[in-house]
Amino acid sequence: MSVASVIVDVAAKQTDRAFDYAVPDKWKGIIVPGMRVVVPFGPRKVQGFVVALKEEAEVKRVKPIADLLDLTPVLTPELLEIGHWLTEKTLCFMISAFQVMLPAAMKAKYDKELSLLSKEAYEQLHEQVKPFFQSRSSLKWSEVEKTAAAPAFYRDIQKGLIEVVYVVKNKGNKKTAKGVKLNQSLEEIQQFMSELNKQAEKQKQVLSFMLERNEEVVIKEIAEDLQITSAPIKALINKGLLAEMEIEIYRDPYQDRYFTPSKPFQLTDEQAEAIAPILRDIEENLHDVFLMYGVTGSGKTEVYLQSIDQVLKKGKEAIMLVPEISLTPQMVKRFKERFGSKVAVLHSGLSTGEKYDEWRKIQRKEVSVVVGARSAVFAPFENLGLLIIDEEHETSYKQEENPRYHARDVAIYRGQHHQCPVILGSATPTLESFARAQKGVYKLLTLKQRMNKSSMPSVDIVDMREELRSGNRSMFSTLLFEKMKDRLEKGEQIVLFLNKRGHSSFVMCRDCGYVPTCEHCEISLTYHRYQNKLKCHYCGHEEHVHTECPECHSEHIRFFGSGTQKVEEELTKVLPEARVVRMDVDTTSRKGAHEKLLNKFASGEAQILLGTQMIAKGLDFPNVTLVGVLTADTMLNLPDFRASEKTFQLLTQVSGRAGRHKLPGEVVIQTYTPEHYSIQLASQHDYDAFYKQEMEIRKMHKYPPFFYLALVTVSHENIAKVVSVTDKISQYLRQKLSPQTTILGPVASPIAKIKDRYRYQCMLKYKLEPSLIPLLKYILERYQAEMQKENLTITIDLNPYSMM
Repeated sequence: MSVASVIVDVAAKQTDRAFDYAVPDKWKGIIVPGMRVVVPFGPRKVQGFVVALKEEAEVKRVKPIADLLDLTPVLTPELLEIGHWLTEKTLCFMISAFQVMLPAAMKAKYDKELSLLSKEAYEQLHEQVKPFFQSRSSLKWSEVEKTAAAPAFYRDIQKGLIEVVYVVKNKGNKKTAKGVKLNQSLEEIQQFMSELNKQAEKQKQVLSFMLERNEEVVIKEIAEDLQITSAPIKALINKGLLAEMEIEIYRDPYQDRYFTPSKPFQLTDEQAEAIAPILRDIEENLHDVFLMYGVTGSGKTEVYLQSIDQVLKKGKEAIMLVPEISLTPQMVKRFKERFGSKVAVLHSGLSTGEKYDEWRKIQRKEVSVVVGARSAVFAPFENLGLLIIDEEHETSYKQEENPRYHARDVAIYRGQHHQCPVILGSATPTLESFARAQKGVYKLLTLKQRMNKSSMPSVDIVDMREELRSGNRSMFSTLLFEKMKDRLEKGEQIVLFLNKRGHSSFVMCRDCGYVPTCEHCEISLTYHRYQNKLKCHYCGHEEHVHTECPECHSEHIRFFGSGTQKVEEELTKVLPEARVVRMDVDTTSRKGAHEKLLNKFASGEAQILLGTQMIAKGLDFPNVTLVGVLTADTMLNLPDFRASEKTFQLLTQVSGRAGRHKLPGEVVIQTYTPEHYSIQLASQHDYDAFYKQEMEIRKMHKYPPFFYLALVTVSHENIAKVVSVTDKISQYLRQKLSPQTTILGPVASPIAKIKDRYRYQCMLKYKLEPSLIPLLKYILERYQAEMQKENLTITIDLNPYSMM
């Protein structure tokens, strides 16, 4: 008997292991590890992943596999192994580790169907239920659940008159079109063509077209090419000369775009020196991790492109990760120009169907380069020659829900497996990576010069407290305003950067200090001018803006802080002649909006690009000579030990958008804390000095890279429950761990309540704790029952990036 070990799609502690199922005879030799199957589990049918095949089952009676979802494995043996490694590394369930590697379209959808058990049962049905089964014996639960008859249905299901069947639906529908292929031998077709009369000229054209192509062709394509209707094609199908079939066609997000092929540039001496050790590793199949530390505009991308070129020449594949959406349009363009159709692109701007098709191209070995955000690190390549993580300091490489993996760790793990190099690139590497490079764990490659020798932009820091004292109450300091006017007159472009979204950060009563907060989360509501509403950015709750204070009934309710919409309004007041492109979450939420806005700015239709985080990275516009940072401090005040590092990185990245080509660039940073070292050193483009100073602070306070961190967060609707559980966990860890480990807590999380759930946390700072993982696993097991029955949540993040 052949038995398959299956991980089922039920995320719970009891099911977090492989279950045995018998492989039916018809699928023997077809089912292999890495395929998805449908299996009976309790009363329902669920999706599962086959992880192994064996001769014997461990239990006496095994149920057979009900259905196959794939004809070829969706997970390679390497990805199955990574799945096991992820569960250890991030303490997640096996099923979550496998799901994260597949595009969203392949996550199973479950449909409930109701079927009538027998004709006799029909007579006993409730009066409200009978009409539904009058002319059919089964229907979908979705047709019923919202109707008044739903309670009656429940009653009949319990009586055993109606059966509930769970149907697993595979959502990744391939897009197909009707096509044809030749159905007779060459001689027969030629003979038929010679016998055709003059009226059937079009049929002749179709046949000669098919003979020339000698493959399956979509009917629509033949009709367009020959400029005919589909009638002659149908006639040939009826005569049996052509056979009709379904052909899979890809949804290509870039089909209407033409990319002019580009040639590699001549490398500078510095670039040539940086690429040499990478090329050597590629040649000799060695695994090293390189940290490419290059100032903004030093031509890191060209080094990546030429390294990938070398990998492709060896017949291998490459993965290039870029931070979320910001880099994709420009990056994609550069990759498509260099490697044409060998590139697949995976990022959140694509529709579910497009992502699925791009993933299928990788799976079918039709492409050899993947450019994408975090999850592209799991691309199902089997012959990897290089992995690149660009802007490796970006926090979006860390996933904030289960499995809480960091793309860098996965890339290095895969690099070891394939014995190939991994490149981490950044102008402002994370302290952890730079410290590893200093110790020789990573190999450091440095690019200190910008391309075409342009100098780094000059930076002015403006103290906004002084501006207020001198009576300037606007968002723009006198200096920034003068420089903006000057650039507009010269016909040059400006980038204005703001550290958040929305119109105003919050609303406050000037008389009693009341601030409207979300009733479900302990966080102030954000004002959105466009809909004139207050919104919670955590749970989506919204309410209308108060005209008077609900506490003291004063009418002095004012907006504080400034958002992108407010800056845009102010710009139109003070510089009415300037055309502004605003980029934030609200303006780029529609598909393709991101690219449209950037193209508008690139073509010179607008002179000012105003935006949040998303404009800070990787954009390259020759005509931008001025960058204004309106609020440099918003991040400094967050309860996060990486606040200074993030501020420094962001300011350096934004400054790097100016003067990248022939024209010199200038940067103006507006701040209320001009003396802060992260702002001072960012203005001098001095990463090394920042690294030194920040490392001293980290060492003193026991933070990474000197110590590891683990964050345990507990949440529940009842605050007493949360406090007592967190307290028990902290005490248990104090007893079991070594005295060298610091345990902070239990304390309320910085955002103490989200979606009506109270949150408490305890943080561990440790150096060597071999028993930590088993202890944390034990805690999760110990609270398993409460987590299921009482809706308690315990999340453990090893190496947290968000402290909120």
